[in-house]
Amino acid sequence: MKSTIKLGLIGLSASFLFAQCGPQKTEETEEVAVIEEVKSPTLTKLWETPATLETVESVLYDEATGTIYTSNIIGQDPLGKDGKGSISIIDNEGNIVTQDWVTGLNAPKGMGISNGKLYVTDIDQLVEIDIATAKVSNRWPVQGAQFLNDVATHDGKVYFTDMNTGKVHMYADGKITTISEGHDSINGIAVANDGTIYGLDASGLKKWNADGTAEVVNNAVTGGDGLVILGDGNFVASRWQGEVWFASAEDQSILLDTKAEESNTADIGYNPSEMIVYVPTFFKNKVVAYKLDY
Repeated sequence: MKSTIKLGLIGLSASFLFAQCGPQKTEETEEVAVIEEVKSPTLTKLWETPATLETVESVLYDEATGTIYTSNIIGQDPLGKDGKGSISIIDNEGNIVTQDWVTGLNAPKGMGISNGKLYVTDIDQLVEIDIATAKVSNRWPVQGAQFLNDVATHDGKVYFTDMNTGKVHMYADGKITTISEGHDSINGIAVANDGTIYGLDASGLKKWNADGTAEVVNNAVTGGDGLVILGDGNFVASRWQGEVWFASAEDQSILLDTKAEESNTADIGYNPSEMIVYVPTFFKNKVVAYKLDY
């Protein structure tokens, strides 16, 4: 990020009348540089969960209830159909509320909430979980799917990506359609309040236009995983390798780098009211929460 320097003209004028015969000081005007520092965004660690969320891939914060969900692959294979995957619930202090809230999944990844249902991608199907009962209420197979990944919801619609096929799908009213193709390693997806779709693929941070075409907004944040829309053209994006970025159309900076600790930064979650970023560490088996200051 950049610092901005503004020059202001400050007039210094004073007339002093000393006792009896004090001389009058002439008016002086001088130019002074006033520095206005623009702070770079930062992440400050708040807490971390116990390391029992096995291969935690994604975190979702539910603004309506304050519930925090995690998806856990449980194992080394992100494509393994072994029935070991699960969803857990944690609280906003890093405690694990319910380790096995929903079980029997394979390799669950992205999550989104719509109409009382939690939608989770699970390799080649979209799993629908009834939140009230904590039961799987439906499984929607996706034709030709290979590596379903991130999820975003808006206005009753569920959007999700397939990293291997480069497609973006949409679920609505019991049907799944493909709304966009040709996006190399597409992963993170998010939808703005006005319905504009943003995504992360090998070319960077992308924006979908009303006519269905897509354009690259920022070409530095390539191969991203989780995506958060902050507003005013600002975003937070994670890269699985161990990086969390602040990005806009004009600039970008790395907020967090955990590669040296071999700690991944997978599909991040976000609490907008408290500006907290939740980072799933994948093989480190925990979620770490950070306060965002920008």
